[in-house]
Amino acid sequence: MDKPRPRPAPIGPGALVWYAAYGSNMSADRLARYLTGGRPTGAARTHRGSRDRTPPARSLPIRLPGILYFAHESPLWGGGIGFYDPSRHGEMPARAHLLTAGQFSDIAAQEMRREPGAGLDLTRALTTGRDQLGPSHYEMLLLLGSIDGIPVLTFTSPWTVTDADLNPPSAAYLTAIATGLAESHGWTPAQSAVYLATRPGATVRWTPRSALRAILSASAGPSALHP
Repeated sequence: MDKPRPRPAPIGPGALVWYAAYGSNMSADRLARYLTGGRPTGAARTHRGSRDRTPPARSLPIRLPGILYFAHESPLWGGGIGFYDPSRHGEMPARAHLLTAGQFSDIAAQEMRREPGAGLDLTRALTTGRDQLGPSHYEMLLLLGSIDGIPVLTFTSPWTVTDADLNPPSAAYLTAIATGLAESHGWTPAQSAVYLATRPGATVRWTPRSALRAILSASAGPSALHP
C-alpha cells in the first residue's frame, strides 16, 4: 500500500475509494448489512443500508501499521467496540473493500450513528490525511495511503488506546471479527482467538482458550465461519 498523498480536489460520490475495514466489517455478510440493510447475526439493531447497495467491486487483505483495541460499549453487540490506533507500534490485519465514495460515506454515517444519505465531505481527510467530524465513536476519518492509485480510507475514534475507556468485547462481536479474519486472511479460529484475546481491552475477560471456545461454539451454528 502506497503512502498517503494529498488530493487537491473534492471527490464526488461516484468516485472509487478503498474502505479499510478492521473489525466486524471485514466479514462480507456483516458489511452487506451496511449496504443493503438488515440485522447482522448476533447483533441487536437493524441497519438502514446505503443509497447504493452494490457489493464491493473487490475485496483484498491488507495490514495496517498500528493496533486494534476494544473500548466503550456497543449498543449493537454489547461489550467493547473495536477501534484502530495508528499511533501504536504493531501491525493490524484488515480488509480493503473497493466502494464508491458515496457508499463509504453511508457506511461511515451509520457507524457514527447518523442517518445515511446526506453524504459526508471527504475533502479534508483526502487533502490533510485526517478529519475529525465529532467527539464520539468512529468520527475520525483517516487517509491511510492508496492502492492502484485509489485512496484508502477508514474511520476510528478521536482518542488513542491510552485515552479510551477499555472494555472487553462480547462473544458475538469476537465471532464476527473472526469470520472476517477467516475470509480475508485465511486465519483459523485458533489464530483469531489468540489475536483477539490479546488486544488491549479484551484481556480482562478473554483468554485465547475462552475466545476459541466462543468462536467454535458460534461456528457450529448457522453463522459458521467460512474457511
